[in-house]
This record gives sequence, structure tokens and C-alpha cells, in this order.
Amino acid sequence: MGGLNDYGACELAQKIRDHEITSEALVRDCLERVADREHKVHAWQYLDREAALYQARICDSSPVKGALHGVPVGIKDLIDTCDMPTGYGSSIYAGHQPTFDAECVSLLREAGAVIMGKTVTTEFAAFNPPKTRNPHNLSRTPGGSSSGSAAAVADRMVPLGIGTQTAGS
Repeated sequence: MGGLNDYGACELAQKIRDHEITSEALVRDCLERVADREHKVHAWQYLDREAALYQARICDSSPVKGALHGVPVGIKDLIDTCDMPTGYGSSIYAGHQPTFDAECVSLLREAGAVIMGKTVTTEFAAFNPPKTRNPHNLSRTPGGSSSGSAAAVADRMVPLGIGTQTAGS
């Protein structure tokens, strides 16, 4: 289909509810964008393409769950997910697997969102800039601990990303 990742989250959710598009087609467009740009932008800490497509297929074959049914979302690597590692941006937590979702992730799942993966964060949401690049000027950082989520949305890898506010970023 192509180009679905150019739309905003609300418009995409409506298109899915109206059966104009499928979640799988949307997720495929987002994954294609990630494949094209991630080597330059470095927005993702963890991405499981097959799991994202599986979630999208489930959305497409089931009744609408909520306002974000079928819409892909990136989750800051500071936020726990029960089915993806959460490293808090730190090498000491590499491979850490929470046993439950953070409340915001649970609410996203209840709303029908497709959790695409984990976006890069600074270590423990502190001050050192991570590897993420500003997609509009690769010589710069997007800055702040939610830079992976910001860059993923700004580069149209996902229509929605979750970040946090920790130290004035």
C-alpha cells in the first residue's frame, strides 16, 4: 500500500475502524520506514518485526478494542513491557525482562495499540545523549531522554511514541 505511516495516529485509527486500511498494512509501512532509516537515525533499542505483524493481524481479525486499535506505538526503553526487554538505557540491565507491563503500556494494549518495540533512551533518563540522531539533521541529537521516541515519530517510523519527563527535557 505504501505511505500509510505519513498519517497521524488519530486519522489512522479512524481508517482502521472504517476498514479503509488494515493494521497489518500500516505496520508493514512503518517497518519498511524503519528498515530504510534506522541505520541513520538509531531510534530503536528493541524491535521484533514478527511480533508487531502478529499483533497487527490479531487486530485485523478481531473487533475494535479501543481508540488506538491497530495503531503502532513505540515505547521508551525506560518503561516496562512484559514481552520485550527493558534496559533503562543502561548496559547493566541489558536483557532485563520485566514480568509485567507498566500501567501506560497496559492501557495502550487495552486501547488496541500495536506495541512495535522499545525506543532508545538515555541511561536511566539522565543527561548523556544517546546514539539517536535527529532525523531532520543527522549531525544533531534529538536531545533528552525520550529522544528515541521523538525521532521515531518525527521520522514517521511510528505515528505515536511514549516518552517521559524526568529532568526538565
